[in-house]
Amino acid sequence: MGRKNNKAAKDKKAAAKEGASSNADNNKALTAKEKGNAAFAKEDYVTAVVHFTEALTIEPANHVHYSNRSAAHLKMGELEKAVADATKCTELAADWPKGYVRLATALQVDGKFEEAARTYQKGLTHEPENKAMVQGLAQCLQKMKEDIQKKKEAEELIAEQKEHKPEDTVIGIDLGTTYSCVAVWKDGQVNIIANSEGERTTPSYVAFTGDERLIGAPAKQQAVSNATNTVYDAKRMIGRSFKDQALIDDVKRFPFKVTEGSNGEPVIEVEYQKETKSFSPQEVSSMILSRMKSTAETFLGHPITKSVITVPAYFNDQQRTATKDAGAIAGMEVKRIINEPTAAALAYGLDRADTAAEEGAEAEAEAKAANNVLIFDLGGGTFDVSVLTIDGGIFEVKATGGDTHLGGEDFDNNLVDHLSNELKRKTKMETKLNPRGQRRLRTAAENCKRVLSTASTSTVEVDSIQDGVDLTAVVTRAKFEQINAELFTRCMDTVKAVMTDAQMEAKDINDIVLVGGSTRIPKIQDMLQEFFGGKELSKAINPDEAVAYGAAVQGAILSGAYASATSQLLLVDVTPLSLGIETTGRVMSTLIKRNTPIPCSKTRTYTTEEDMQTAVDVLVYEGERACTDSNNMLGQFTISGIERAKRGEPQVEVTFAIDANGMLNVCAQDKVTNAKANITITNNHSRLSPEEIERMTADAEKYAKEDARLIEQIELHNEIERTVYNGLEYIREAGNTMLEAKILEFKEWLQDNKGAVTSLPTLQAKQRQLHNILGIKS
Repeated sequence: MGRKNNKAAKDKKAAAKEGASSNADNNKALTAKEKGNAAFAKEDYVTAVVHFTEALTIEPANHVHYSNRSAAHLKMGELEKAVADATKCTELAADWPKGYVRLATALQVDGKFEEAARTYQKGLTHEPENKAMVQGLAQCLQKMKEDIQKKKEAEELIAEQKEHKPEDTVIGIDLGTTYSCVAVWKDGQVNIIANSEGERTTPSYVAFTGDERLIGAPAKQQAVSNATNTVYDAKRMIGRSFKDQALIDDVKRFPFKVTEGSNGEPVIEVEYQKETKSFSPQEVSSMILSRMKSTAETFLGHPITKSVITVPAYFNDQQRTATKDAGAIAGMEVKRIINEPTAAALAYGLDRADTAAEEGAEAEAEAKAANNVLIFDLGGGTFDVSVLTIDGGIFEVKATGGDTHLGGEDFDNNLVDHLSNELKRKTKMETKLNPRGQRRLRTAAENCKRVLSTASTSTVEVDSIQDGVDLTAVVTRAKFEQINAELFTRCMDTVKAVMTDAQMEAKDINDIVLVGGSTRIPKIQDMLQEFFGGKELSKAINPDEAVAYGAAVQGAILSGAYASATSQLLLVDVTPLSLGIETTGRVMSTLIKRNTPIPCSKTRTYTTEEDMQTAVDVLVYEGERACTDSNNMLGQFTISGIERAKRGEPQVEVTFAIDANGMLNVCAQDKVTNAKANITITNNHSRLSPEEIERMTADAEKYAKEDARLIEQIELHNEIERTVYNGLEYIREAGNTMLEAKILEFKEWLQDNKGAVTSLPTLQAKQRQLHNILGIKS
């Protein structure tokens, strides 16, 4: 009996000790929980998680601790952890309604609305009147409905895009002075299209070599050896008169021949197919446009007949019309001519919206706010500055300015002059460089300019530039900036003038966007930053591709290729120059002032200068000077059959109308007799007649067959090159030195013929030889 009583006493004592320990643990867990709640109330969620975790270490089966920690994780945005803790809570206490509220809320915040709805429904079986769960369930169901609707809209969009016929596709082309680029809206986004050489931009060069016409890189690569028949800078000639001083200066530098046509327009002469051929700048431009068109057709797999082409904002009516003619010769309907800085703004605006959407709702809301943007577009041959206000999807141009004869080519020209002087100083060579020497010097100057964008000095070396004479010169960045100081000043003067026209100060500009390859020049960037008080320059968009990108967006809008990104966009552009007519005393009477939003129309009433006058000549001008002598004459037409009356009595209404392409139409009408004359500008030499366009289009189609053969040659050359390099790698791994020597001969042949256009039969024969050596079945 005594032993039994002793054992019972021990058991009782142990139980008491265990109970005391349990109570102590409970107290510790409670204390940790309370500390966690206090931290949670102070919004110190990190500390709250620490204390709730401590409580769980003591009481791992306590569902309340999991619920509390889930809430803290949710506040910290740690959704995965919040869902995991809430799930554990419902597993430990399947009949506790609050656990379901916690889990469903975490799932709802995580965007898993269907799972959240099911969780709310499960919780409501335990507490049907729980307001939080009823409200949460309603929200989830609403979101599920919205998702279904979005899915339906997405399916409709896909179906609509599938229904979008190939013939509706409108490509965007940046027809540049030195480089051109083509893009298209496809699969809900812009695609910059690489050419057959794999490059996303194509040199704006056309060359004629015997029976072949080369366009792009092949043309530029052989320019040194074929300088007189390699044409570039057609954009600087298009729509200009041969007597234009800027063109006269250019012609002196061109190695190819430019003469005056029958109507005073520039005509380019080359040797082609064993005879002298003459081409207008429109025709040369159309050849480049044709290459852009065929590049797009290869990418899309179907013919292209419609395009949007960009021009400098400061292009006048003649230049715009000539560009449109070039598109027609290339076999395309030009749906819209848009200004290059406006196109770049479209690219910037969409990039800004896409980036903001990725960063979240707050950034997206900020991106939609009104934004003043200055587009600084300095390309190879033209310069534009535009100030726009981007408000949501509305792109409104406030002012624009520029120079259609200022760009990278001019920096090159000044560098060429400097190097020519250095050559004369060092070698005493007095003879003028021949076309081949000029081309080599120009290539060296262009390379020097590029080097100086990243380095402080550049060494120019041209072996045997002419008559065995070598050129060696060191050019510093400081020297480059000195010889181009006047051009840099012109750039900044334009910026200041446009800011004045826009009625804005430097502080009003939110972003300065750089477009065009010449904006890589450090001095340009330094001057802009200084003018805008050290503001960081925006380099978010590719300066070489931005214009084509924006043109493709405009093409998508015009083609009806629906997408949420483009459906709400609206462009409001302006006319770059004032437009009017000449009145008595050669006075400029302005009807439409520069920077007027387009499209627009303006009517003004004029009268006669002589008694009984029945006809009036209307002389149309553009420019900002009070006297027409200092402005640019666009053309003239005559209105006949006006009221016979004393001078000053007849009333003739003259209407100027600018369309969305920025192109001008003028008409005049007598109020009494209703005699009317539409615009017929007899001396606007840039405008081609329908017959001329038809003839040039036929020529372009003939050349297109030659182009197709050339592309086949380039692609076969590239295929041989790939086979050679892949074969070498395989043979070296196998250790076959005999075969390696044979393949190296092919590699040497490729290097010797790099940049040359080898005939198709020769390439095909080379490919057969290569396949025989490697054992490839042709």
